[in-house]
Amino acid sequence: MINLNQEWRKPKKHSPIVIFGAGSIVNDAHLPAYKQAGFKVQGIYDPDIKKAKKLASKYNVSVFNTAEEASDQQNVIFDLATPPKAHASILEILPENAGVLIQKPMGSNLDEATKILEICNARSLKAALNFQLRFAPMMIALKDAINSGLLGKIVDFDAWLALDTPWSLWKFLENLPRVEILLHSIHYFDFIRSILGDPNGVKAKTLGFPGEKTSNTRTTAILDYGSDIRCALTINHNHNFGRKYQACEFRICGTKGAAYVQLGVNLNYPKGEPDILEINLGKEWVNIPLRGSWFIESFGNRMSQLQRYINGEESELIASVKDSWNTMALVEAAYKNSENPGTLVPKYIGR
Repeated sequence: MINLNQEWRKPKKHSPIVIFGAGSIVNDAHLPAYKQAGFKVQGIYDPDIKKAKKLASKYNVSVFNTAEEASDQQNVIFDLATPPKAHASILEILPENAGVLIQKPMGSNLDEATKILEICNARSLKAALNFQLRFAPMMIALKDAINSGLLGKIVDFDAWLALDTPWSLWKFLENLPRVEILLHSIHYFDFIRSILGDPNGVKAKTLGFPGEKTSNTRTTAILDYGSDIRCALTINHNHNFGRKYQACEFRICGTKGAAYVQLGVNLNYPKGEPDILEINLGKEWVNIPLRGSWFIESFGNRMSQLQRYINGEESELIASVKDSWNTMALVEAAYKNSENPGTLVPKYIGR
């Protein structure tokens, strides 16, 4: 039996939550997760008041008519479930010293991430990014196994995705120059950073698929961690040949053991499949029964950690804006590297 932690301790004191945004992620994850975790949502604001009212009535919460009205609330946590372009303007009107959870990504590029970081610093905001994969039960358990030394020194990290992602569900993606890494694989880059630290560099290629309107849906990346650690991501969102050989998984190997993780939410999306965590300490693979999944328990865990930090119950704010800037820097470097050709292969010219 391998006993591993899978959840974040709830704060002793709960602060109400004010949500900016009434999109699908709020309906599908934020609101049900906060209800499950026992957090009170004080109200919702969205420029589309009709949409906000419809969602608010479903969960019996209030609606704010303006962003200013929402930002005037006191002693609350602000949850920005908004597009990257909207983050900065909202952060500028929030009360100083407020607690804030910001939807990833931290802007559309590194310049926007820098602006967000500077706004948060100037206003002394206790701000973190909603990199909630770090807080999924399977990932909390995996991190516990790694931190306790069960797997030894991590020397190998593989992310392998072969999916049929229905990009057409998100019409707003069609005109965006950056999609796959910025909006999807950023979760994996961030989680890898939380385990292995910041890489020395990155080699990457991200591209689209013939006939697709989405600019990039396939990525290969190698994160350079020196001579001892191999870290690679192979991601294909256009593998539409049936479920049999589709995959969404991590393989993590250490000097003493290994772990296998299935990220079930991405398989047969949006229905999804179960998350899986198995660990091998040298003899056989042991399944770790999971209490919850990435969607939706991770959202409650993420909010719990932020509130515990604000209450003084924890000394570190995980995925703070300062730390998350480094994830954005890694994303920026991957896109920059993708724009350049690989090392040219010599050709024999003859004599």
